[in-house]
Amino acid sequence: MEPYEIIKHPLATEKSIRLMESENKLVFVVSKKATKQEIKKALETMFKAKILAVNTHNSVSGEKRAYVTLSKETPAIDIATTLGIM
Repeated sequence: MEPYEIIKHPLATEKSIRLMESENKLVFVVSKKATKQEIKKALETMFKAKILAVNTHNSVSGEKRAYVTLSKETPAIDIATTLGIM
């Protein structure tokens, strides 16, 4: 799968903003078929960022969310600014 097929869009909810500020995490809505490894690889190629971990969650509304923990060298706020969230 191509990166643009895996990552649908970033989430900008109160919880995702709080996670970004406190834990250096970003939240994305991703393809239901995407694996954690595919999500990590897609984000690393899209943003040239080092990713420590990817946790996924299937929400009640039927979408799959990826909680992405970034390394200390890559502030989540910088990527969020690039995406237009902040």
